Amino acid sequence: MTTPAVARDADSAWWWDALERDRLLLPRCGACGRCFFPPISSCPHCGAPDPEQVEASGRGTVYSWVVVHIALDPEFADDVPYAIVAVDLEEGARMFGRLLGDGAPSAGAAVRFAPFRRGGTSLPGFELSD
Repeated sequence: MTTPAVARDADSAWWWDALERDRLLLPRCGACGRCFFPPISSCPHCGAPDPEQVEASGRGTVYSWVVVHIALDPEFADDVPYAIVAVDLEEGARMFGRLLGDGAPSAGAAVRFAPFRRGGTSLPGFELSD
């Protein structure tokens, strides 16, 4: 089993480290107070530098999705088809992750954060919730 490649850099290393511990942290701007994703060095809303890291609830709703029929990474070839969902988190950020479980995605469906592991790497996932 191979390890999927992840893009760790100076701005996102803390996020990947938290994910390894099954935690969902988000960057939040100290100036305007808005959460955002992905982690970058300044707020995409107001431009203020050095966002803080806050614990997220992991709850959100499906904004959109795509169903993958041909895996771009051989690590996921046996999983197709699977859905990648765009989720609007309660904190206001939108992020992407794998939809886990047997349910089908639908717009507005409630989900909760559920990281999963593949080849020793933690990856973002979501499960449908009530």
